[in-house]
Amino acid sequence: MLARTTRSGRGRPLHIGIAWVVLVFSLVHEAPAEQTWLTSASKPYQGTMIRGVTEDQPASRYIAEILAPAFEKETGIHVEVEVVPWETMFDNSIRDMALGTGYYDFVYIEQDIIYAYLAQNYLTNLSRFLVEHRALASPTFDFSDFTSYLDYFRAPTTGDVYGVPIESFLRIYVYRKDLFDDPEIKAAFKAEYGYPLGPAQSVSQYRDIAAFFTEWGKKQGIDLWGTTIHASPSHVASFYELFESVLPMFGVYDWGVDRTTRRASIARGGTMNSDAAKQALSFWLKLLRYAPPEAFGSTWVEGPLTISSGRVAQGLLYGEHIVNVATDQTASKVAGKIGTALPPLAPGVLEAAKAGTGYVGYYDGGAFGIPHSSRKKEAAALWLQYLGQPSVQVPWTLATGRITHTATLQDPAVIEMDAQLGGYYSLVQQYGALFAGAPPFAEHAAIREVVAPYIYAFVKRELTPAEALDRAAEAVDGAMSALH
Repeated sequence: MLARTTRSGRGRPLHIGIAWVVLVFSLVHEAPAEQTWLTSASKPYQGTMIRGVTEDQPASRYIAEILAPAFEKETGIHVEVEVVPWETMFDNSIRDMALGTGYYDFVYIEQDIIYAYLAQNYLTNLSRFLVEHRALASPTFDFSDFTSYLDYFRAPTTGDVYGVPIESFLRIYVYRKDLFDDPEIKAAFKAEYGYPLGPAQSVSQYRDIAAFFTEWGKKQGIDLWGTTIHASPSHVASFYELFESVLPMFGVYDWGVDRTTRRASIARGGTMNSDAAKQALSFWLKLLRYAPPEAFGSTWVEGPLTISSGRVAQGLLYGEHIVNVATDQTASKVAGKIGTALPPLAPGVLEAAKAGTGYVGYYDGGAFGIPHSSRKKEAAALWLQYLGQPSVQVPWTLATGRITHTATLQDPAVIEMDAQLGGYYSLVQQYGALFAGAPPFAEHAAIREVVAPYIYAFVKRELTPAEALDRAAEAVDGAMSALH
């Protein structure tokens, strides 16, 4: 049985006013050809109820509140969407698929777990299903409309698609434009460090900026810190922060695990305990002195809240939070003040990413797939194609920030909103290909569970960076030897 700890806790309701509802429905209903086909194709399934489970996050709440009712109105197919915390979603879906009960007709698949699902044959091959059921293949649904993120839901050996992306986002560098543009602050920074203040491009710049703003906050008597950090000593958020984001900043990819041999130690071809990896952990450890007190127990919940509170000058942020942080005047004290950029990088990392031999940060998100055990695959296939059609993409993106279609980035409304999000969409368009999802390991959960205890001990100062990574790499090697 696979294990997973929640990356969610994002249970805020999706606030969509009447204007948004009008916009959504006007745009959704601008595709008469699609709706004529959909109405006809769905006739045999009118009155059918399909059920799915998904993570509690903005894109999913939009599906439950806006898209599911619109789909039912058009097709007569009722969609029950369970929007629950990650651990509940994962446990429920994995139990259903493992036992073959057929309770769920669609499930949320996070990118980093897809390879384990494929290894267990839990999912329906959507590419094959739509070929074998041509009468159910929508004329306006095309896998080629999606961004390259779709590739993470393809089987590595065949290229067939097993999930329709409903969201994707980058883990990006964000900074307070109001602070970085303040003349007094800029002058003070240059006087101290000898170069102009700007978004950190290198890891050394990031450290300087973190130190400067922490000290600036003390001098000004304000609650201001230099950086966010997820440094929980008992939650996997700290593992993921280091292995998804910080190690790649130093040129350590795929968690330091060799894709072919599945070994982590330098002695066996891995890089988990390489000098670069140890430098990355040392860098992160030193940043803790410039992070607010909650950083020492921070998970995915606290990070965006700390940024929204206006208590940090810079940090790394999962892009799924960018709309709330950058535009929600009711919940964010930094709305209208956020800039975005690539994560700070060690020398050579950006060049390696552009050459295709590395990446600069984490590309996260999820898709809906149809369990192999679903007894209503036909109705579920119509539903997934509805979510993947062009006409619903723009209002969905404007409400939640997610991007799954290439053309969405060219829409005038999205381009206009880009400025409000500190250039986030421009960043996705220009640099999205330089980010990467989790490595294609079916043993994803097993590796994480072996490594995480050493990271927790490191956070608690029980192990040095070198000790933590040497022991973690050795433990991964042993675990993989036992599995293979």
